[in-house]
Amino acid sequence: MSEYVIRMPDLGEGIAEVEVVAWHVAVGDTVTEDQLLADVMTDKATVEIPSSVSGKVIALGGEIGQVLAVGAPLIRIETSGAAPDAASSPPETTQPPAPSPTPAPAPKPAAPSRPAPPTPVASTPAPTQATAPSAREPAGRPIASPAVRARAWALGIDLAKVTSSSTSGRIMQADLDALAGGQAGRAPSQTEPAAPRPVRADTTEKIIGLRRKIAERMQESKRRIPHFSYVEEIDVTDVEALREQLNARWGETRGRLTLLPFLARAMVIAIDEFPQVNAHLDDDAGQLTRFGAVHLGIATQTETGLMVPVLRDAQQQNLWAIAAELKRLAQAARSGKIVRNELMGSTITLTSLGKLGGIVSTPVINRPEVAIVGVNRIVRRPMMLGDAVVPRLMMNLSSSFDHRVVDGATAAGFIQAVRGLLEQPALLFVD
Repeated sequence: MSEYVIRMPDLGEGIAEVEVVAWHVAVGDTVTEDQLLADVMTDKATVEIPSSVSGKVIALGGEIGQVLAVGAPLIRIETSGAAPDAASSPPETTQPPAPSPTPAPAPKPAAPSRPAPPTPVASTPAPTQATAPSAREPAGRPIASPAVRARAWALGIDLAKVTSSSTSGRIMQADLDALAGGQAGRAPSQTEPAAPRPVRADTTEKIIGLRRKIAERMQESKRRIPHFSYVEEIDVTDVEALREQLNARWGETRGRLTLLPFLARAMVIAIDEFPQVNAHLDDDAGQLTRFGAVHLGIATQTETGLMVPVLRDAQQQNLWAIAAELKRLAQAARSGKIVRNELMGSTITLTSLGKLGGIVSTPVINRPEVAIVGVNRIVRRPMMLGDAVVPRLMMNLSSSFDHRVVDGATAAGFIQAVRGLLEQPALLFVD
């Protein structure tokens, strides 16, 4: 028998550590060559680690959520036969160490116990007021509001025979209810408690994998970038009419178009005039890089969290090529089959929540980029067109910019250029 150590592989240039997001084996399991052992995450891509030998798992290198350095022991496997050569699994010392025990997972905090509801206890009447006879007005007339008197008269109740539950001796509606057996036919009191709703149990979970990567990137972006937002309203009636016409004519052969390809095309053209927004800022090195090509990041919601696949060289593609690539990238991201290179290198980002887009949003910049354009939902509203009020399709663009390198006038000019192209969509096809 011998011990084989599988180490964390080098998954790409510049990657020094990765996170363990799933184990597919446990200590004591028997594994075969090429069997899947674990899933690890770097940046926003998940990588599967297979076994290079067959044998029995004797130790795991870390628990789920733990970050391991490249080259660190990932798993130890006991194999039969001679020990593997040094190139496959270099020994750590001349004397093989004892198998590392599997780190015990951090105990999950116990959900706080809910106190039992207090047992109702009859309140002890005040010795001087509650035990005394109900107060009466000087002439012996019971104290009651006009509403109570009117109801008592309607019910045929003599207020002189009603015992007040109030310490002041005033007869209340509840006193009439008690005397009438609750059958007076009035609506339930507004003070009566609503029917109890079921309470879900408290849960506590560790933030790992893609969710942790998103949290770290959002926190770093907001901490290091002075965001400012610019919102503009756009009339998309004409571009939507054009989109419907193009789909009716070529949708079956070239693929159906959504609004996103038109937005992407408008951004590409506007960037020619405002290259400041198509850039990266390395604030550690104090260096700004403006890009000639437009590599458009498309924020995509998946079951595991937000990913940003990259539409490369968007300036070289027509509407249908952009639409086809956007569809492919979104499907790859949502199926978990997207590769790391397809998630890297964006120069500006476009984000849309579709029908959930709301009226206004404040998107967070995808650092080290300096701009992000957010799409809100389309609504049909009455608008002035000349001297007439006509229905139009309106949509807001909510965008954020890095104020260190993008001035307000530049940001406004860029969005106004996008607006002009969408409101006169024929310009999208003029070089």
